[in-house]
Amino acid sequence: MGIRIFTGEDRARTQAEILRALGEGYEVFEGESLTPSDLPGIFLGATLFSAGTRKILVKDLSESKEAFAEFAGKIDEWLRTDAEVVIWESKLDKRLTAVKALVKAGVEVKEFKAQEPVDMKQVFDIYNIALRDGVKAVTELAKIESKQDPYMFFGLMVSQALKKLEWKPNGVKEKKVLKELSVVDMQMKSTGVDPWMLVKSFLLRVSAI
Repeated sequence: MGIRIFTGEDRARTQAEILRALGEGYEVFEGESLTPSDLPGIFLGATLFSAGTRKILVKDLSESKEAFAEFAGKIDEWLRTDAEVVIWESKLDKRLTAVKALVKAGVEVKEFKAQEPVDMKQVFDIYNIALRDGVKAVTELAKIESKQDPYMFFGLMVSQALKKLEWKPNGVKEKKVLKELSVVDMQMKSTGVDPWMLVKSFLLRVSAI
């Protein structure tokens, strides 16, 4: 399995990513109350459930300086875990020696920055381009995706598809597109696939639907 660190100002996106990474029924530990002696039980202990992978969320481990130092200092040991672990840090200074050590050891540190408001016209333009040319639509999306939220972008695409069905209620393509969007929606909520990859995949194939 593995250990990942999520941080950043966008709590909604972070929580959505945690759900995608861990699903339901994960254990939660409050980092500020942990001591170095707690870490072996968290990272290397057996699952509390009868079967399946142990899933763990640790909140703000860096709030306990001793525990965080122990975590970073013995990261090679914790990386042997059989659990799926997410450490959620409200704030994390990437300049810290401990954080640099974690990154060097291969721990993914994913930051969710505050997003700019979604430009509805941009979304609708990209969607309409995709109906004719998926590759061009993905190229246009690449120019803005780093500043946008994939879930909001997807939601606006759905609203545009619904409008097109209202304009053409018996449209075969319009109905097929909405059916495909419902599949993508389910994938975004229930799989670990990057949401932007799912959006791009849809854009690339929508012209042929």
